[in-house]
Amino acid sequence: MLYKSDSFEVSFAKENIAEFKFCATGSVNTLSQQTLSDCAAALKELAANSDIKGMIFTSDKDHFIIGADIFEFLPTFTKPEAELVTWIKNATDVFDAIEDLPFPTLSVINGLALGGGCEWALATDYRVASDSAKMGLPEVKLGIMPGFGGTVRLPRIIGADNAMMWITTGNENRAADALKVGAFDAVVSANKLQESSIATLELAIAGKLDWQAKRAIKLQPLKLNRVEQGMSFAMAEGMVMGKTKGHYPAPVMAVNTIKAAANCTRAEAIAIENANFAKLARSNEAAAQTGIFLNDQFIKGKARKLAKHSDVEIKQAAVLGAGIMGGGIAYQSAYKGTPIIMKDIQQDALDLGMGEASKLLGAKVKRGHMPMEKMLATLSKIKPTLNDADLQNANIIVEAVVENPKVKQAVLADLEKNMPEGTVLTSNTSTICIDLLAEALEKPENFCGMHFFNPVPKMPLVEIIRGAKTSDKTINAVVDYALKLGKSPIVVNDCPGFFVNRVLFPYFAGFSKLVVEGANFAKVDKVMENVFGWPMGPAYLLDVVGIDTAFHCTGVMADGFPERMARAEKDPVTVFANEKRFGQKNKAGFYKYETDRRGRLKKSHDQTAIELLAPITDAPKEFDKQEIIDRCMVPMINEVLLCLQEGIVASPQEADMALVYGVGFPPFRGGAFRYLDQTGLVNFVATADKYAHLGAIYQVSEQTRKWAEEGRVFYKVEG
Repeated sequence: MLYKSDSFEVSFAKENIAEFKFCATGSVNTLSQQTLSDCAAALKELAANSDIKGMIFTSDKDHFIIGADIFEFLPTFTKPEAELVTWIKNATDVFDAIEDLPFPTLSVINGLALGGGCEWALATDYRVASDSAKMGLPEVKLGIMPGFGGTVRLPRIIGADNAMMWITTGNENRAADALKVGAFDAVVSANKLQESSIATLELAIAGKLDWQAKRAIKLQPLKLNRVEQGMSFAMAEGMVMGKTKGHYPAPVMAVNTIKAAANCTRAEAIAIENANFAKLARSNEAAAQTGIFLNDQFIKGKARKLAKHSDVEIKQAAVLGAGIMGGGIAYQSAYKGTPIIMKDIQQDALDLGMGEASKLLGAKVKRGHMPMEKMLATLSKIKPTLNDADLQNANIIVEAVVENPKVKQAVLADLEKNMPEGTVLTSNTSTICIDLLAEALEKPENFCGMHFFNPVPKMPLVEIIRGAKTSDKTINAVVDYALKLGKSPIVVNDCPGFFVNRVLFPYFAGFSKLVVEGANFAKVDKVMENVFGWPMGPAYLLDVVGIDTAFHCTGVMADGFPERMARAEKDPVTVFANEKRFGQKNKAGFYKYETDRRGRLKKSHDQTAIELLAPITDAPKEFDKQEIIDRCMVPMINEVLLCLQEGIVASPQEADMALVYGVGFPPFRGGAFRYLDQTGLVNFVATADKYAHLGAIYQVSEQTRKWAEEGRVFYKVEG
């Protein structure tokens, strides 16, 4: 043994070739501060060992290194900027030490090499990977950028254009793609990985591979002349700004860092990266996006604990209704490995559901992400049927018929009478109270809500709604199934609209009132998209949700919360619903829609919509951007606060993740509670009071006012 620590050990793999093996306790290898400190000491000692002629870096886990330990590093991000620069420089010195070892080095990459793991591999002279390996720098998704030399080494290895694409998107790159651009030097089958890696290093030791020339490239300026630099960076800046609309500073800073360091040596370039990383780490966006990561871990950890206590083994699922939602649920279940029966009363609906599943799977085959054999095997896990008897083997049944309480009650009552003892029954409903539906059941303890979001394959959230009589056993089983579907389940308590739709419809109400007062809805959309950061403004979102669906949901919410959410006398949604302008589903709503060459719906101005709204709207009026934001967002955030106060949602973490995953709340703002922490609850109350005369949705509760007076924050800042 040449060296040993708690997270790695070094010994000779073969005569003169040392193996630096990461072997941290736990299921994955990460780079903690202690690991980096131990590595610094080890590398200094190993560099002085004349018996070592080459070194491979390996992992004893299924993955190489999945990155830095974000839980440990986050408190560091709150330090003063100068202190943070010193800290990050000490870390990058470790990576420089790898690159400066007096012998050739090689990373043996199995599984994932992400973030700091990718940067570790970049610091070595060679990278040999298994054919299932993936490599990437996902830091921008946390609101930061690579900080261990990634912005310096990657452009010099794979070229500036490729590197900026990798870094600004944060995507994982498959082995074959990484090989094409030169990030990997070789890709082999997993069983030949160690053998091939040692053989490659032996060639370098023997002088048959020029490892010093490969290393020298990373120590020098980029191989681009001034003209090439101008074109490359201008294109990257334009692409990034087009995608981020200026809301996400991390990808912009990454491009600027690579640009600023293009003509620098390694030491100069690393210093630029250190300084810019420190600026990003202290930003509100980094706090919000790292907060999302931590919240995601929180909700998944909570879900896994519930699922662990489930005593229902889900071998067979069933969905009743082969519409858009039912078909999506069937596809997702089969794709993730749980066989599912798709039941409907019409053969045409079943054909449509199976056709959609085939289309989704076919796209994966076409992109090379799935072999044809797997596509066929997945389709075989969906059993379309018109026969009720086929539901007898299901351990869980998801009712997904029309959003009508009487129809759902009748269907659920019939299912309960005929399903086997122990089968869990759920309803995919977006607004109807679970307790109302449970009135039709003899055993409401076996029933809960399971609210999927459309389109099911893409939307990560599943709201699981606990009724007054729902048992823990039922909740545990449904959470377990949601996890098996690859979803992020959040358990909420019952009320009209549950959590997501309950807070979404006050947002729509605030928007509608603006339109009635003379605001141009297209301008409101632009402000909410380009300034606040929603992926879709409220008018566009209503068209996507469906005007008919929104009209129905508004009625449910009005019945449930008549004081705050009564249907307005003048309501754009009502106007369009009466005119059967249902949005994207029939290509006419606030906007008109046409199918482009790629089969996607493209919106455009529709004068008819303006004319239809004229009788209920005031004369055109310009509104300040901040007023537009406040009048849309205050009602939503007010309702979010009420949901926490009433126990509809259990925690700020779950509320924020439901908003981000369910309706696309801007990730760079981190969710409603993170947004409140950054703007200040006192300031929010003052803004709400400014508009309190507009109605109950703008009026804060006494509890909210008390929290503001107490200086309540929803996320503790570690420091």
